[in-house]
Amino acid sequence: MENPYLPKRVRIEKVIDETAGKDIKSFVFSFVNPQDRQAFAYHPGQFAEISIAGSGEIPIGIASSPTEGDMVMFTVKRMGVVTRELHNSSPGRIVGLRGPYGNGFPMEELKGRNIVIVGGGFAFTTLRALAVYLMGDERRKDYGDITVIYGARTPGDLIYRQELQAWASRKDMNVHITVDKGEPGWEGREGFVPAVVKQVAPSAKDAIALVCGPPIMIKFTIPILFELGFAADKILNSLEMRMKCGIGKCGRCNIGSKYVCKDGPVFTYAELQNMPQEY
Repeated sequence: MENPYLPKRVRIEKVIDETAGKDIKSFVFSFVNPQDRQAFAYHPGQFAEISIAGSGEIPIGIASSPTEGDMVMFTVKRMGVVTRELHNSSPGRIVGLRGPYGNGFPMEELKGRNIVIVGGGFAFTTLRALAVYLMGDERRKDYGDITVIYGARTPGDLIYRQELQAWASRKDMNVHITVDKGEPGWEGREGFVPAVVKQVAPSAKDAIALVCGPPIMIKFTIPILFELGFAADKILNSLEMRMKCGIGKCGRCNIGSKYVCKDGPVFTYAELQNMPQEY
């Protein structure tokens, strides 16, 4: 029986500074053993455990789409021992990876629907994976209107800036980027994400909203979505802050009877309403 805690070896192929403050970086990994990549079958919304010998292990949402080839990308904010060590790493370093874990976004349920993606700050990573997946040439026809509303504190805190510009130029995607506070040279929108959701007012008809971001953003976005007519079971949240060991063994991710690592991290808001208010 294979040890579920034993990671696979992956090599850092590329490191991308995502923000002006260099506190968020994207890491593109390749599997040392190609068979391990074949076994790493994932879909948007899932996560994996990245480990570095001597530093520890952390759960991180997968930022790449499975349609982007054999490489797997994670976008990581520097905020602890493991992430600091990862940020100090260069291409060529070997680290550990185990997974994928979690339920991810319900891709079959999204088919035929209008998709409203609402993200804030660093939590946009798995939504980036979702958007790339939906916009693929072979899959775009399977979905209705796609609206993306994404915000960060400042222009320098926006991640995936080049991709956001490319998405904004597409005619089959509605992209609204905002920052809490602009700076000299910023000609885009200013305002908090919930306020922009209200201004954009995406239709709730045949739509599903996927919301990931800081708790305060989610807290004020959900009522706006209700005002727009979204039902609680048509709003999806990802409890990425509660992810732990990935396999539900450590007992630290449970909320009531649910294990975020196994039953989530993606839940409908209707499900969250029936769970203890611990999240």
